[in-house]
Amino acid sequence: SSGINAGYGEFQTFQHYFIQINLSHPNMAEVSPIKILRMACNKQTEWDKDEFLDSVYWIRQIIAILFGVVWGIIKFKGIFGILIYVLLNLGLIFFYYSSYHEVDEEEYGGHGELAKEGLLTSFSLFLVRALIST
Repeated sequence: SSGINAGYGEFQTFQHYFIQINLSHPNMAEVSPIKILRMACNKQTEWDKDEFLDSVYWIRQIIAILFGVVWGIIKFKGIFGILIYVLLNLGLIFFYYSSYHEVDEEEYGGHGELAKEGLLTSFSLFLVRALIST
């Protein structure tokens, strides 16, 4: 029984963290993350600027969770693990907007804007997830 309750407590902490992420993102009142992720999976989606930046944000959060778990399991540590994560994160997002959706990055603020959208939030989520997974 105590093992089940301990797992539930970790879930509540994780759920609370996601609620904070949802509330901290400036456009969350406008579009749900689920709708944005559905749109992101469709190559034919017509984007407005805020929706596309939201899709980059939420994809980054998913990348952070997945990579955090993997890094925790395989014990990637130190600056090497962090650099690999950041490079893969930036590379996947670059592929997402330049090859998958083939958008003109200048319409969304250029490569710099797309590169930084949600990066720090996903980095902190990655670190937390990697620490929990070890």
